[in-house]
Amino acid sequence: MSQVYDTIIIGAGIAGASLAYALTKKNQKVLVLDKNGIASGGSGAAGAFVSPKIGKASPLHALTNEAFEFAKDFYLSHCPAHFHQTGVLRIPKDDADVKKMPDYEKSNTNKYENYTRENLHTIGVDLPYDSFYFPEAGICDASEVCTFLLQDIDMRIHEAKVLNYSDAQWQVDTYVAKELVLTTGFENTLFEMQYMGIHGIWGNRGDFSSSLALPVSMHQSMSVAANIEGVITLGATHERGVQERQACEEAQAYLLKNMASSLIDTSDFKLKEIYCGMRAGSRDAFPLIGKIIDVAYMLDRYPSIRKGSKAPLQYIKHLYVYNGLGGRGFVFAPWMAEMLAAHIVSQKEIDTRVNPDRLFWKWVRKEGVT
Repeated sequence: MSQVYDTIIIGAGIAGASLAYALTKKNQKVLVLDKNGIASGGSGAAGAFVSPKIGKASPLHALTNEAFEFAKDFYLSHCPAHFHQTGVLRIPKDDADVKKMPDYEKSNTNKYENYTRENLHTIGVDLPYDSFYFPEAGICDASEVCTFLLQDIDMRIHEAKVLNYSDAQWQVDTYVAKELVLTTGFENTLFEMQYMGIHGIWGNRGDFSSSLALPVSMHQSMSVAANIEGVITLGATHERGVQERQACEEAQAYLLKNMASSLIDTSDFKLKEIYCGMRAGSRDAFPLIGKIIDVAYMLDRYPSIRKGSKAPLQYIKHLYVYNGLGGRGFVFAPWMAEMLAAHIVSQKEIDTRVNPDRLFWKWVRKEGVT
């Protein structure tokens, strides 16, 4: 007998977990499938910083900082045991970066403080730079947050192989639902979504035991988490040249330790655990939240779109994507999940900044199959 749900989500990282949680709060019966288990990919390897973006004003800057406000309130309200509001220091990378800081400061829309080089010295950071300190920022326990969000939701370790749509329902192997959402990260073999430009961002992270009294988290050219119960987390990295999953290697964690030694005293660091995984980015670095265009239908029905003409978009029925969160998955996830859940349940419009439709027309003119 098939098991029937309102929505099936394929992928149990922070995207899938947060969406399942949001849908369940709207009285949806949800099933989450993942071939390897909860937070088994890039989400589990994330450094999971929840902090604002600094830089010059831009649409992505504004979106990220709006998402930060939603995310830190969400984690404090729903899973405070797994969100450590340590505050996050954003330290200039070099002298050239220092010169940009006044321009960056004009775009700081979130609560912040100026942190002097003397302040840095008091926490053992011997750098000649003034920095920004965001007191409401912090870090999540990555895997624990995903597990918390899914604790009351039907979740199966299962690789989805057979997907069929008939009689207004999706059938995923033996499971049936009206709606189907792909939160599969960089792996996208189930449907044609080339126009979204989903690609992998490899990350390595090392957790080190230490007695160093480090009360705040910080980011310069790398991320260093505050000391939480005797553990300091370094990373995760953002490597875009890696094409496939790799084995987690201790050497990568020790490289992070060497990098961190320019910020803090790492002399007593002992490697406790290493993590690695592939997160997913989009063609334009914005998240991808919404319906999936039926590319084959559009190219067949309207061949002139390759030359720049427009036509009404045709979507694959009751199929959605939630992807492309990049290295800020734990910042974007709660807000994007609420947005997509409201769209699925109540047909509320998706924010145009994250709607994947934005990418189709340029792609089909330049790269569409001929």
